[in-house]
Amino acid sequence: MIRWLVRWLGRLVLLLVVLVLGLLAPIGYVETMCRPEGAPDGNVSLLPPEHRRAEARTLLTYPEWHIVHAYDDYARVIAQDDPHDYAYGRAIGQYWSSLCTLSRRSGPMGGVDTPTKQLVYVIGVSFTAELAMKALYEETLGRLFAMLRGPEHSPLDRLSAQQAAEYAAFLEQTPWYRWDFAGDVRALEAAATGALRDRERRLALGGEFSAKAAYAGLIAQAVAATGQDELTLRMVVKGLPEQQLTALPGVTAIGPLGEGVEIETPRYRALTRLLERMAAAGGDFIEIAGNDDILFTVTSPDPAMPGALASLPRQGYGDTRHLVLVKVAELAERLRALPGGVDHIHDY
Repeated sequence: MIRWLVRWLGRLVLLLVVLVLGLLAPIGYVETMCRPEGAPDGNVSLLPPEHRRAEARTLLTYPEWHIVHAYDDYARVIAQDDPHDYAYGRAIGQYWSSLCTLSRRSGPMGGVDTPTKQLVYVIGVSFTAELAMKALYEETLGRLFAMLRGPEHSPLDRLSAQQAAEYAAFLEQTPWYRWDFAGDVRALEAAATGALRDRERRLALGGEFSAKAAYAGLIAQAVAATGQDELTLRMVVKGLPEQQLTALPGVTAIGPLGEGVEIETPRYRALTRLLERMAAAGGDFIEIAGNDDILFTVTSPDPAMPGALASLPRQGYGDTRHLVLVKVAELAERLRALPGGVDHIHDY
């Protein structure tokens, strides 16, 4: 009996080692095969040092947003189909392939700083583990219960699609750990019927949300101890008077600087909408957060886009997201020329 237990314990340890190595393998690949290429370009900023941010972060914010996009794609897929119809492996692969491409391109920006690199590795491993576990369940037991349910979605199928869409929208401006996962569990319990599929969804999704709620609490405590990232940034804009700039939501004029006006704006999703409005009004950008290069994404039906760093097919939409790197001085002109508008502008 003891020999049997030792043998199975050894197999379990071996399995855990294999799983850990599998999760860490993409990091090893990026570290060895995706090294930054090119020398720093020596950009000189008008802004004082305290308002400059590492330029490579415009590239390395994309992997974080890829997770937001993945949740949005997932919500889109399950609104019409089922969780097993979502290509989990493709979402994971796109995360690491885009990170590799962007890491190589960061050379002229001085490469990737260690804290940012650690962040994208940690969230990449977490994202990979989460989707791998979800795929394992949804492709097996989840698929079985969906088959037994029949073609019509159950009430909890519809509710989970709504929750997924609201969560994806929430992530556009707010850290994930602030989402009310416990509220999702309560909503599942309140809407559940006696149908077999609803009982299965209540258990499966309820367990997932409960685990996320506990993990989110730990992350929130860690963030509170270390401090949050800045919620605003500085930039220099020309072509618009101060009065017009300060009329925009969240914008504060600091004063004249160089050929333009120094302003402070919100970051994240709000910044994308502000930059669009400034460009449409005739404004141009001299520098943003002390940098002269910036990444933006755009979606289109075309599978490729000339000059794009990467082109990643979206699930549930039937189109492609393109990653485009431009000079800050050219950003406004590019925004004005986009027929369908910009998807997201990646700050630093």
